[in-house]
Amino acid sequence: MTSISSELHLVDFADPAPSTLQQQVISAIDAANAFLDELTVMTETKEASTPIDAEQALTDIKDFDHINLALDRSWGILSHLNSVMSNDEIRHVHHELLPKLSAYGTRVGQHQPLFSRYQAIINDKAFFATLEPARARAIELALRSFELSGVALPKTEQDKFATIQSQLSTLSATFSDHVLDATQAYVLPLKQEQLTGLTDSGLALVADAGEQYKTNQLANGSLTQTEVDALPSPYYVASLNMPVYLAIMTHADDRHLRETLYRAYVTRASEFDEHTNAKGESLNNADIMSQILQLREQKAKLLGFNNYAEVSLSTKMADSVAEVETFLRDLAVQATPTAEQDLAQLQKYAQDYGIKDLQPWDSAYIAEKVKQSEFSLSQEEIRSYFPLPRVISGLFAIVERLYGIKVQEQSNDSANNSTDKSLASRWHDDVRFYQLFDADDNLLGGFYFDLFARSGKRGGAWMSGFQSRYSYNKQDHQQLPVCFMVGNFTPALDGKPSLLTHDEVVTLFHEFGHGLHHLLTQVTIGDVAGVNGVEWDAVELPSQFMENWAWDAEGIALISSHVETSAPLPKDKLDALLAVKNFQSGLQTLRQIEFALFDLLIHAQTPVLDYKGILTTLNSVRDDIAIVQTPDYNRFANGFSHIFAGGYAAGYYSYKWAELLSADAFSKFEEEGVFNPITGKAFRETILSVGGSFPAKVNFENFRGRSASIEALLRHSGFADTNNQTKNSTAANAQTTRKVI
Repeated sequence: MTSISSELHLVDFADPAPSTLQQQVISAIDAANAFLDELTVMTETKEASTPIDAEQALTDIKDFDHINLALDRSWGILSHLNSVMSNDEIRHVHHELLPKLSAYGTRVGQHQPLFSRYQAIINDKAFFATLEPARARAIELALRSFELSGVALPKTEQDKFATIQSQLSTLSATFSDHVLDATQAYVLPLKQEQLTGLTDSGLALVADAGEQYKTNQLANGSLTQTEVDALPSPYYVASLNMPVYLAIMTHADDRHLRETLYRAYVTRASEFDEHTNAKGESLNNADIMSQILQLREQKAKLLGFNNYAEVSLSTKMADSVAEVETFLRDLAVQATPTAEQDLAQLQKYAQDYGIKDLQPWDSAYIAEKVKQSEFSLSQEEIRSYFPLPRVISGLFAIVERLYGIKVQEQSNDSANNSTDKSLASRWHDDVRFYQLFDADDNLLGGFYFDLFARSGKRGGAWMSGFQSRYSYNKQDHQQLPVCFMVGNFTPALDGKPSLLTHDEVVTLFHEFGHGLHHLLTQVTIGDVAGVNGVEWDAVELPSQFMENWAWDAEGIALISSHVETSAPLPKDKLDALLAVKNFQSGLQTLRQIEFALFDLLIHAQTPVLDYKGILTTLNSVRDDIAIVQTPDYNRFANGFSHIFAGGYAAGYYSYKWAELLSADAFSKFEEEGVFNPITGKAFRETILSVGGSFPAKVNFENFRGRSASIEALLRHSGFADTNNQTKNSTAANAQTTRKVI
């Protein structure tokens, strides 16, 4: 087993108690503030008579960047633990630090002496021209960041800006808390008759949820040991954790159960949610949402923008709100004919199951019946062919063929074991650590997989670029990239390894695409290394691009084999899986556009919307875009963490924008060979390796040799054929009409 390189600077997860991390964060902020104080003194004395030269300015910037490593590390660890191992102690420390971090971030963004150093560099055109492209790009992006932090505002308005930033950080954290608490507070004990239709893996999931329920009830004192022992075994419980929720919504024959669970899910953290947190406080996010929008609008107006959507787009590829709205609405027009066919197919099959009025809680259930009938595809049978160990080894084999890289697992047998320093410490038994090497066995970076759903873990899937590639020659400090890749997949049950649905396989490929973007960078300036500095509407390009190999026959052969027999996926099932790729793609696209347009419009609206206005806007968007009716009680927005607690505010459209880029990029592989190593090398060198050191548009055009085209997206989504059929049908009808006339 290869030892761990010191250049990875791995965390000992047995060591950092929340209180220790809190002190480390405070100490790091104090050290950075002391440096800023020193710059201020220098400005008021020496620089008052002698302007700073560009070379010294760059030295000061590099020194300040290095000082901030300690903060990035300590806060990064605490934030990560708050997402994957949240408890009252971690959450309390995390939230207590938010105002301090916000105040520090605002001070940096408004610090005139630091700002003047960046100005000195860019104003010295001869010196600026000598900088490597990555450094020049980092300087340009930093200057833009200063402007968006209010560096040019009068002192009174800077203070107002700082207050807004602090309030926003606290409100976003509370929003996220409410969604997590509401999700985990819901439990519904199930009767035997409600289990009809559930697959073996579904039954195992609700039984496992029942065991967790018993443990939690005993731990919080709600039930005694005698009362727990009196409960049936197995004890079946429905929850809103995604694997359990999907198992029921997809397979449970009990329509009332599906509706009950659907209602619970779409009313989380809303006025319809009666759950409270540990302090007895309501989890309703309604007021928080309107407060966040109000503060974002105030921030936009202080910076001279008309609305917050303009602030968001100022750092993205898209130029304007109008451009994004036009893109979304045009794509909706392209998707609607296919979506109408999708809906008609579901409605037809629903009739066969006695459902006259198809509702949202029926969609996944009926869709599964359609797959079994039309494509002879059973998700349960398919799941047996995607055991997680096989999927992971196949994924690694794919990227080795594409990019000439190798992955080696390096995990000890028990979490938090730091006695052997050649092993990687972990925060949970489920976690695995890997090292990434190039073809010449040079270490490129390291990554952690934390893939299973559990209590205290935020829902969804994400890649956290915890540590960037970075060099600081002054102290001979070399740092390789490290990231966390997190999922909420079905855990191992009944003595078998985790068996993934194909949707979960696609999600794993998606997050690994993000991970490769972070790990394969050759840039050593942290601000533009990996995913850093990449425009938000382009950062999903490598992730969505990677999904294509989960839909390729040769790729599927590498990631699939039966969990018991090791037999390959039979040809009929492979053909069915490939045929189902665009199943319901029209409805799914309209759903994504609905979310994206809603996000854009609530942030572009002036005056700012209250909660009622938010819901009215959502309903208006649904009237324009959706073709499936949504119940009045649906409060999807109250759990929309991407835009109220994440980085996607007025940027959720990025998924579709980047999907266009990824589809067009993959079309080059379709032309030249899906596993063509020359094309893979080109993608690595022009997209993955350069990070944010050039604008995303430049990177894409360097790879593709031209500007992006929407044609591949329409083709990959199955819209082109449908639209052509519609046009041909319309033309034929027109000819028939003319003949009659």
